Amino acid sequence: MSGAVPVVLFALAGILVGGAWSLYKQGAHRGVVAVVGLFALVSAAGGVAWLMPGEV
Repeated sequence: MSGAVPVVLFALAGILVGGAWSLYKQGAHRGVVAVVGLFALVSAAGGVAWLMPGEV
């Protein structure tokens, strides 16, 4: 299961980036686009952090 978590997080980040881009192209409020983009960034950072070796 732990091997699937980064894949899921990166997939979620990709979906959120696509959603943010779609919102931007549709003329959505900048705050909404920024929040969705921030969620994408956090998801991608979580995927990277999950792949890092060692205990925290």
